[in-house]
Amino acid sequence: MFGKKLNWESFFLEVLGSLLVAVSIYNFAAAAEFPMTGFSGIALILYRLFRIPLGLSNVLLNIPVVILCFRMLGKGFFLRSVRCMVISSLLMDYVAPMLPVFTGNRMLAAICTGVLGGVGYALIYMQNSSTGGADFLIMALKAKKPYLPLGNITFLFAVSVIGATWLIFGDTEGVIYGLIINYLAGAVINKTMYGRNAGKMTMIITKDGKKISDGIEDCCHRGSTIIPVMGGYQQEKKYAVLCVCNNKQMFEITELVKRLDPESFMIIWESNEVHGDGFKALTIGEK
Repeated sequence: MFGKKLNWESFFLEVLGSLLVAVSIYNFAAAAEFPMTGFSGIALILYRLFRIPLGLSNVLLNIPVVILCFRMLGKGFFLRSVRCMVISSLLMDYVAPMLPVFTGNRMLAAICTGVLGGVGYALIYMQNSSTGGADFLIMALKAKKPYLPLGNITFLFAVSVIGATWLIFGDTEGVIYGLIINYLAGAVINKTMYGRNAGKMTMIITKDGKKISDGIEDCCHRGSTIIPVMGGYQQEKKYAVLCVCNNKQMFEITELVKRLDPESFMIIWESNEVHGDGFKALTIGEK
């Protein structure tokens, strides 16, 4: 489907992500009349005003954006995104209506919308795909400026549509919920996409760098870097051992260092992203 060789695992995650997005929009956001992001938000406006099916609006709105972004994002990303756009639109118009619609507390609906939508979009983005529309614009900006966090870009795109919803319907409370949803979705997207590559970095100041380095290798199967250093007060020669690992391994390394060299000095930093051996790289918007 839209490709010479279909990766079934990736396709399954695209379908799962599309289903979560469809449910978050139809079964929670639409029922609670929340403003949403991007083209989904525009589709919700059209749905509330004219009862135009959400999936159909999404497809029609995508046509000019698809033409504009095709060259920038490349053929592979384009075809995967069209596939995902069709899947999510069909799920939104034909599968989501078969599921129960949440009509309870609006705050609970907002939380469910943000979490389900955030996880759904993250699963899609992690397959180097999108649901089209504003996603094409977001991915085009991400491809141009890869250092920008994806969740932050998504949130910025959301503000304009939420503002338009407020101007049309005058629902101030709904706008507040919409901002909560989109902030929550952005945080979930970042955590889901980059959390698996998040970890910790430690610098251990010790008299026996090789002993600590060998201990880390035996304990966690992680490499480390040994750098000769000198104390500023006593001018004593020591070693700085640098190591990057996941959160669980950092606990093991901390216990190891306490046991091997109780007099050592240890600094631990949070690391939002780690790339290289032992950490899976994430590609976004590449051909």
